[in-house]
Amino acid sequence: MPAIKLNTSELHELLSFTPSEQNLMLVGRHGIGKSQIVTSYFESTGQPVVTFFLGQMSDPGDLIGLMHKNEKTGQSEFLPPFWWPMDGQPIVLFLDELNRARPEILQSVMDLTLNRTLAGKALPPGSRVVSAVNEGEEYQLTDLDPALVSRFNVYEFAPTVEDWIGWANGNGVDSRVVAFLQENSEYLDGDPKAAANGATGFGADLTRTPDRRSWVRVAKTIEKIPTVTNLHIKLIAGIVGVNAAMLLARSLQSNALISAEDVLLRFAKSKPRLLKLQTHDFAALNERVVLRIQKDDFKGAEKKKVLANFLLYLALMVSMGQSESCVHLASMLDRPRYQTASQFLLGDEKILAQMVEFIQAIAID
Repeated sequence: MPAIKLNTSELHELLSFTPSEQNLMLVGRHGIGKSQIVTSYFESTGQPVVTFFLGQMSDPGDLIGLMHKNEKTGQSEFLPPFWWPMDGQPIVLFLDELNRARPEILQSVMDLTLNRTLAGKALPPGSRVVSAVNEGEEYQLTDLDPALVSRFNVYEFAPTVEDWIGWANGNGVDSRVVAFLQENSEYLDGDPKAAANGATGFGADLTRTPDRRSWVRVAKTIEKIPTVTNLHIKLIAGIVGVNAAMLLARSLQSNALISAEDVLLRFAKSKPRLLKLQTHDFAALNERVVLRIQKDDFKGAEKKKVLANFLLYLALMVSMGQSESCVHLASMLDRPRYQTASQFLLGDEKILAQMVEFIQAIAID
């Protein structure tokens, strides 16, 4: 495995300051968001991204164009491929599944990474080449030529659970799935029970295990289903596996999870359930609450209700002696990624005073 690991925020920084002439290779298991992160980052800067799934490419023609006879010169030459930037503006070539590509495809990539040319045509200045490779014994992979690998800066992309939770919350992933994975984060990138039995999810037995991409599919499946039935759980099991599906079913059917909306919009009704929570329950609930506020989509009178109920929630934790939970909440609001939530909450004088008073009391103790 590569020695250098990057989480999502570090990858964003690396993409921003790596010179365009340097090639990047991201190593990691499937379904963790390599292509999504790269594509969304560069598209946000206005730079188009052209993605090739090299493992699915049978002919280099899609990459380099097709050969034809120039009627004027009588010589053979390559037509520009369909994706070629005819306007001369720089692009990002994202070469996914690099280590699943056929040898003839990799030969074209060699020229691309060294000279920024394909079939004799130079990419516009400022263009970038980014590749992604899967690594692990469960994959059918092609050994890469060391000379090719040497032309890339190589990093292992290892996004954290918090990275995915933040992304999911901001992209409309069903809140029940997000809350479940906050409580059961070991199922975000696999099935610990299946791993203990030696099942990877990619063997001949076709055992399914979860990954980040599959959880998004689960969320889309149930987003319009208020009550998940046994038939729905069978459907979900085909996406993330039996163990994860059954655990999700128990979570959904028990109604044990208190949602952020329960706290922020229905505090009085939820208070009896809040009084039964333990420290670890408050830690998970704090994350749901801050993530929900971070979305910044409460309207009009809802904002006043959210501020009032958040103050009641904070006071409840203090009255229950949940000092550790309060410190955890304060530390979340101090993180740059939750700046929007922090500004909204601490802009209220009563909330600010309550938080400062509590933190000062902890410091004195």
